[in-house]
Amino acid sequence: MTLRETPEITRNNQSLDGVSWNILGQVYTPKQMTEDSFSWHALFPEETFVPPHTHVDQDEYIYVLEGRIDLILDGQAQSAHAGDLVRMPRGIPHAFFNNSGKPAKALFWAAPAGRLVDLYRRIHNMSSPAQVVQVAREYGVFFEPPVSSAA
Repeated sequence: MTLRETPEITRNNQSLDGVSWNILGQVYTPKQMTEDSFSWHALFPEETFVPPHTHVDQDEYIYVLEGRIDLILDGQAQSAHAGDLVRMPRGIPHAFFNNSGKPAKALFWAAPAGRLVDLYRRIHNMSSPAQVVQVAREYGVFFEPPVSSAA
């Protein structure tokens, strides 16, 4: 991971190092990585979700670009729409779902980056949610039992 930020532009439809990751059916495209922060574009196909989990070392954010993302934030069901910013402080359980019937797009970032980049590289194309849950613990991300949708 880069220790310092570089003065560059990551163009639309491009990623760092030309990679995108398939994370539980969603496409994560890294846009920026340093020790201080990590950002990625996320495409959420219909009916995809990330089950309830907690980051020990990172604050995480979602800026919704298109569509709607349903969330559970600290036990409360909420929805975020295009233009909304979701703040998920470290240690607070959260989950997100695309129950809208259409693809959703968002810009995510986490600060500090911690080991999220390594986690995403490792779970890329992993098809078993149970395996993702087990592996994530090694990287400071702790999942609760999955739920099917937000209210």
